[in-house]
Amino acid sequence: MKTPLFTGSATALVTPFAGDGIDYEAMGRLIEQQYAGGTAALVVCGTTGEGATLTAAEHEKLFRFAAERAAGRMKIVAGIGSNDTAAALDMAHAAEDAGADGLLMVTPYYNKTTQAGLARHFTYVADRSSLPLIVYNVPSRTGVGIAPETYALLADHPNINAVKEASGDIGQFARTAALCSGRLTFYSGNDSDTVAMMALGAQGVISVASNLVPGVVSRLCSLCLDGDFKAAARLNEAYMDLFGALFWEVNPIPVKTAMEMAGLCGGDMRLPLVPMTPAKARALRTCLASHGLIRG
Repeated sequence: MKTPLFTGSATALVTPFAGDGIDYEAMGRLIEQQYAGGTAALVVCGTTGEGATLTAAEHEKLFRFAAERAAGRMKIVAGIGSNDTAAALDMAHAAEDAGADGLLMVTPYYNKTTQAGLARHFTYVADRSSLPLIVYNVPSRTGVGIAPETYALLADHPNINAVKEASGDIGQFARTAALCSGRLTFYSGNDSDTVAMMALGAQGVISVASNLVPGVVSRLCSLCLDGDFKAAARLNEAYMDLFGALFWEVNPIPVKTAMEMAGLCGGDMRLPLVPMTPAKARALRTCLASHGLIRG
């Protein structure tokens, strides 16, 4: 059985911007907040980190900054997703050079591919990188999903370590986990699915909500890992409204808006992302206040 890159809560970290650049001072504060909250790993330059609109130079600098700031206290997982396999490999090499601990690679979007193409896409990078690779399945965003049989094929690769499963199909996940028979580690890719997936053997979550409540998400995972699913279900129920609110509009619009409201970092985003609609922003503020994250 492969050793998991991490267990518990990983945060899909936002990228704070300052004008046209990156606010590294704020980034440093966010990293420290995550460590204090018990986060096991940080995903840098993923979907929530707006990796699609970061330059190659920004990717490399963020990978290096996060690795140096975390200083071994948390694992750093570099988002290298691209619909150009060769470009993903270039980012993988940049992540290696920067000191990252692992890679997160999404299925190719827009051009998409067949199941055979998916297998080759991930294998091509895994063959040429020294870092453990987490495969990311989120068909609602990419338009292509990974079949259980394809997972079973990928599970044989020694450098393909894990899966971030965000299809929302719990039944398919259960079938996939059975087919892979311990050869892959699974992480929930949706905060709302964490308890259900961990009950079926997932080892944690790559979370959006933990940008705001790292301690809560870390505790939720710890309860599941300890087998206390009744307590985990109660905690999950208490925060389901927040988990849902962070997807009222396209991620990371709501979480960036919430973090600005909470004074954690600025809410600037790069086009094509735009500010949250006023009505939903007001509702989000009410939700945050109900959890004591901001004043009402």
